[in-house]
Amino acid sequence: MVGILLVTHNGLGDSLADCVRHVLGAVPAHLMVLSVLADDDPGKKEAEGRALIAGLDTGSGVLILCDVFGATPGNIALRLLEKGRVEGVAGVNLPMLLRAVTCGREKGLAEARQRALDGGRDCIVFMDQEAKGCDVATRRADH
Repeated sequence: MVGILLVTHNGLGDSLADCVRHVLGAVPAHLMVLSVLADDDPGKKEAEGRALIAGLDTGSGVLILCDVFGATPGNIALRLLEKGRVEGVAGVNLPMLLRAVTCGREKGLAEARQRALDGGRDCIVFMDQEAKGCDVATRRADH
């Protein structure tokens, strides 16, 4: 199973993980959070991130989801990337995270990355219009 690491400002990642708990009933073991506070040392956070990745990578790789590309969490995430083993997507939102978390056990890193991208993009909708394909709360790994 692909591990998922949230790298975010302050408590955003913890809040997103709590939302996953609300929707799915539990936070999956393959989801961890690296919170970056304003006065944190980026080098120390990078080391923490590497340790979390080591624990998350069971052979299928790790998908990093960060909040803002170019901000400190995004810059830390960039330093953690290893093509084919640790890949990243910026702009995390709840639909993106739910799609990635519910990606099936048999799916690989490329599939998890694509599902995250699709969920993040497809579920940004004008609410007066039909939101096709955006029922992330009921999506399962077989979708």
